[in-house]
Amino acid sequence: MTSAAGPDEDSDRRNVSDAAGVVVLGACAAWSLISAAVRDGRPEGVLLAILAVAAGYAAGRISGALLPVAAPCAGALAGVSLTLTVPHLSPGPQIIAPLGHAGATAAMLTLSTGAACCAAWAASTPLVRLGLRAVAAGIAVTAAVLGSTSGFVACTAVLICSLAAGHIRHRGVGIAGLALAAASVTGLTWAVAGNMVPGGLLAWLEGQLTEHRIQLWHDALHLAQQEPALGVGPGRFGELGEKAAGTLLSDGKPHSAPLQQAAEQGVVGVLLLAAAFCWMLFALWRTARPTPVALTAGAALTALAGIAAVGNALSFTTVSVGAGLLAGLATARPIAVVPAHPENGVRAGGDRPTH
Repeated sequence: MTSAAGPDEDSDRRNVSDAAGVVVLGACAAWSLISAAVRDGRPEGVLLAILAVAAGYAAGRISGALLPVAAPCAGALAGVSLTLTVPHLSPGPQIIAPLGHAGATAAMLTLSTGAACCAAWAASTPLVRLGLRAVAAGIAVTAAVLGSTSGFVACTAVLICSLAAGHIRHRGVGIAGLALAAASVTGLTWAVAGNMVPGGLLAWLEGQLTEHRIQLWHDALHLAQQEPALGVGPGRFGELGEKAAGTLLSDGKPHSAPLQQAAEQGVVGVLLLAAAFCWMLFALWRTARPTPVALTAGAALTALAGIAAVGNALSFTTVSVGAGLLAGLATARPIAVVPAHPENGVRAGGDRPTH
């Protein structure tokens, strides 16, 4: 399951995926500025999220190359610590009802579970691997204790997918399945917003998601239909959405990343959001890391995409940093240390002594 490609091919893979990431993130930033300029929007939030993803990805690539086991383990523990210590990332009285910050809690714990599982696959000894999987299971239990049902389901799904990833030989099939899962959740969200689901299913979804959230989705889709090309402008949903503008409980977000992109940045914004997710999956498909590591990270990022499709998780900078960090950790190429062999005159790292 490890890559048999040579150094040159591995370098080409990284160059292609990195170039794709630069193009996609650059296009996301440029389009937010264009849409904001035309519609008098506020692109600062979008630009901050893009910067957070890029910074997290770079940090993950560096730390993952130096410490392939310790870095993702530290990232997992940091994510749990942030969830428990930062008030706006955990359920509690300070949350603005009825939607609040539960999506960020579920997202952070899901990414933490993915990082712990990646560390487990990178570990070389069975005992350490078992211990790190126990940490991942503990994170799922933490989500249940905090009352985050979606977080518990997502963490459990990531853990199960990680265990199953060890039996998958062709990662392309797994990556395709993850992309299909993300598209299905997004499609269901769009169908609910457009009243295109059966009444019985809609009633059940309203009970799970709250009627308030679905009304925000209706507002977002309505704005997207009014301005399909450029959208109403980044950061302007709270001003123009009827439900958002008419209640003190709203935080100005439709609580669905694809619908927010459609309302504020039009069709191009939705396509760029999808391109950013596909870039991460593409980077995981091209990485020279073992298939279980790539698929585990992909499962966590797919779960995050599902959470973001029905919540406001991507509105939190820590979540954006965590997504980029996990992708960077899973695509980093660990630096191999070549031991010195005095008997054949070769130093550590393969350099021959000069005379």
